[in-house]
Amino acid sequence: MKRTTVRRAGLSIVAVTLLAGVTACGSGGSGGSGGSGGTAGSGGAASGGSAGSGEDGEGSPRLSPVAALLTAEKSTDGADSAKVESSTTIGSLMSITADGALGWGHGLTGALTITYTGGTVADTMRQLGSTSTQARYLPDAYYARMSDAFARQTGGRHWIRYAYDDLERLGGSSGAYLKDQMTHTTPNQSVKLLLASGDVRQVGTATVRGRHTRHYAGTVEVADLARQNSSLTRAQLDDLKKTLEQAGVTTETVDIWIDDHDLLVKKVERGQTAQGGYTQTAYYSDYGTEVAAKVPPADDTADFTELVRKQGAGTGS
Repeated sequence: MKRTTVRRAGLSIVAVTLLAGVTACGSGGSGGSGGSGGTAGSGGAASGGSAGSGEDGEGSPRLSPVAALLTAEKSTDGADSAKVESSTTIGSLMSITADGALGWGHGLTGALTITYTGGTVADTMRQLGSTSTQARYLPDAYYARMSDAFARQTGGRHWIRYAYDDLERLGGSSGAYLKDQMTHTTPNQSVKLLLASGDVRQVGTATVRGRHTRHYAGTVEVADLARQNSSLTRAQLDDLKKTLEQAGVTTETVDIWIDDHDLLVKKVERGQTAQGGYTQTAYYSDYGTEVAAKVPPADDTADFTELVRKQGAGTGS
């Protein structure tokens, strides 16, 4: 592969994998032994009420699956931040891991280390001089730090800036999908997907990284999504259906684990896309953790659209 072709591919690959890294953790997270700092702890107070139907293994009131997930969706969304650990595999295209912390209280912010562990993406990134990328997410753009070898081909600048508005303008419908995912991804999206399935059920209980959890599961049939008798509004169902269709997903299975504070601890999503089968697994810990994401130095940052223009990649790249 010619060096210029590799460089062009790298620009697009980084855009896609930074999206994959954050959407994976946007539906799950790294549930270690961390507590539920910030506002997250308030979720535990919602575990009673008229929706209760018996007791779980710990002897506490047990909500119906739908009522329990509605509580978890609200508690997780209100937690504002968490430490994140995730892995994503999409066919033979790529396998990546992501580790760091993200906040979602005032737009997506945070920092992740994304490692390319397999697939054609890892091969391309290896040719670009690194199989690991530092990613910084801010409300209007995200940034990827490339290798020294890549920087020598881009005027000595290591960071690439991907403005969400530019992605939409250059990428058409796929760019609009990228922008939508980057600006609206929050950890409670997997909970919403499970509510949208219309057949959510509690599978049992489990200990996940030292935390007692309730395990829920369901299957989302995208073609029937807008007609499901779920607890979501028609607008929410339409938005979910649009997002999944843009990703080429027809059916998706969702498993989530909720702790005793009604917070998401783990999630697994599986399905098929135009690129092949995919699996995303993610964990959360330390809800309410402080998240810091600084804009990289301007003199070490190149804009994605400017690189595309200089390399003559055009909108098709």
